[in-house]
Amino acid sequence: MACCCMLQVQWPCINPKYKMKKKNYKNSGIVILNQCKIIKMHSFLDYIMGGCQIQFTVAIDFTASNGDPRNSCSLHYIHPFQPNEYLKALPNEYLKALVAVGEICQDYDSDKMFPAFGFGAQIPPDYKVSHDFAVNFNKENPECAGIQGVVEAYQACLPKLQLYGPTNIAPIIQRVANSASQEVHTKEAMQYFILLILTDGVITDMADTREAIVQASHFPMSVIIVGVGNADFSDMQMLDGDDGILRSPKGEPVLRDIVQFVPFRNFKHASPAALAKSVLAEVPNQVVDYYNSKGIKPKVPSEYQSSRPFGP
Repeated sequence: MACCCMLQVQWPCINPKYKMKKKNYKNSGIVILNQCKIIKMHSFLDYIMGGCQIQFTVAIDFTASNGDPRNSCSLHYIHPFQPNEYLKALPNEYLKALVAVGEICQDYDSDKMFPAFGFGAQIPPDYKVSHDFAVNFNKENPECAGIQGVVEAYQACLPKLQLYGPTNIAPIIQRVANSASQEVHTKEAMQYFILLILTDGVITDMADTREAIVQASHFPMSVIIVGVGNADFSDMQMLDGDDGILRSPKGEPVLRDIVQFVPFRNFKHASPAALAKSVLAEVPNQVVDYYNSKGIKPKVPSEYQSSRPFGP
């Protein structure tokens, strides 16, 4: 919404010192306002209330650097005698980070179905290394029912995998970016994609990852990286872009900042809410910045409701 005022307004610039010293002093110039334009800046909530859905995707690191899941020192270790109720007992950092962030994101997704992928493991039946396999092993439908469904698929797949490597995250970023790119053609604020990457260490495809992020910055998409464990995450800080503009290997800058990196160790003894708040802090502005850059306004709630298909 924009409002224009065409009435010219003038203000004289008065210097008090000159006015006291000079009898004939009138002013040091005139400020003339020829045109005033008031533009309404829409908020994240405006887009959500207008029907924008958050499409939440999870990617989990299954590289060998995590340690053997059967060993209690492994970042993927799950105690055999602990209960499976994911809210009551979260046995490792991967699950704690997943639940803390996912429980917030799922409130902005109407169908509560989340694609969940793994990377860096050898997977059945031929045990070739994959960097974007469905955690539920269903290529046609990698979606899980709610965050609890993602947790259950994660726990079920662990015994069937051979943790391997390397730590390549560009393929999963490109996969989600391909889905987000389809939304560009709608010219409406209907779907915004968030990719949560949970990883334990230094990525090995940095050049490809930088390129993937630069390309993804053109689409309705954000990337959240949670560093699990005690590795050196300095490269991840570079991807975040808070200390400078991230560029592709060819020198192309990101169109906008879409990456947020948070080391889990900083929140090891904090509440899940504190972790989620830090991880998701930049997302609302990233959503608004994207749609503003495209000149896409949110639908008003009445328009959104009238455009929804009838059904149960």
